[in-house]
Amino acid sequence: MPTPDFVLELRKKIGHDPLWLPGITGVVLDADDRVLLVRRADDDRWTVVAGILEPGEQPAVGILREIYEETGVEAEIERLVSIEALEPSAYPNGDQVQYLDLCFRCRPIRGEARVNDDESTEVGWFSLDALPDIPAREARCIANALRPDPTPWFISQADPVS
Repeated sequence: MPTPDFVLELRKKIGHDPLWLPGITGVVLDADDRVLLVRRADDDRWTVVAGILEPGEQPAVGILREIYEETGVEAEIERLVSIEALEPSAYPNGDQVQYLDLCFRCRPIRGEARVNDDESTEVGWFSLDALPDIPAREARCIANALRPDPTPWFISQADPVS
């Protein structure tokens, strides 16, 4: 995945030090309750669509952009699913990051799912009872998107991450 120019400019100033970034995630569910997943080109894992906001970009606009850029599917937002500070992580080049992620439940409105950029090697719709191996965080996003309570999920001091 190409690193956005604004991150490259920041990295010139801070090196590999931790960088706090706004993340966005989209759980796209169709009328048959299938979820749209991408197989990432960098680590070969199946995940829901995710990315980072461009400077000044609104979160809902950003996730719709990411969904289209990665899958060719145009979607619309149904609701905010969760707000979560993800665990700090590091990229192979040593860059340290931590994301504040906003996850949205979306539905497709047009377009055929396909690999639409170089960030993924496969794109597909998966039945909820036949998901490929996905990271626990993505499984939690899908579970939260399926909750009947429309209140966004978040971690309070009393809530453990599950």
